[in-house]
Amino acid sequence: MTEPRIEFLDEKKLVGNRITMTLSDNKTFDLWHSFMPKRKQIRNIFSQDLFSLQIYNDSLDLMDFTPDTEFETWAAVEVSAFDEIPEGIEPYILKGGLYAVFIHRGTVDLFKDTLHFIYHSWFPSSPYELDKREHFEVMGEKYKNNDPTSEEEVWIPIKLKV
Repeated sequence: MTEPRIEFLDEKKLVGNRITMTLSDNKTFDLWHSFMPKRKQIRNIFSQDLFSLQIYNDSLDLMDFTPDTEFETWAAVEVSAFDEIPEGIEPYILKGGLYAVFIHRGTVDLFKDTLHFIYHSWFPSSPYELDKREHFEVMGEKYKNNDPTSEEEVWIPIKLKV
């Protein structure tokens, strides 16, 4: 795993579907399976990138995260405006801010290795700490669903250590 790029992200308008789940009761497949057909009805799509957001309770210390910790997850796309949102699709404003952007390469079952590197190797030796904002993945043109050659960006909210 390589070092991340540090990037300031401007606010983004997203539209999509959300669900509350845990890793032990993972509903990611169901969420995306229900969202993708609706995607064709969305107007004002800004890019073909797909966004997978995770929103955690502000009081959660992610070092205490367990497979039974509840969080909200979104399947979404970026839009230029919130007008003409199809029924069954919700708007969301991604606040933006400072992020460490990692590249995950490989299948979904290797994702835990990427997260382990981020939280247990990179964070302890970096000048940053985790910020309490959205975490998300961007699945762009190099993303190939569960293919060993797939690549996606993993955006982790950060702030300078005090």
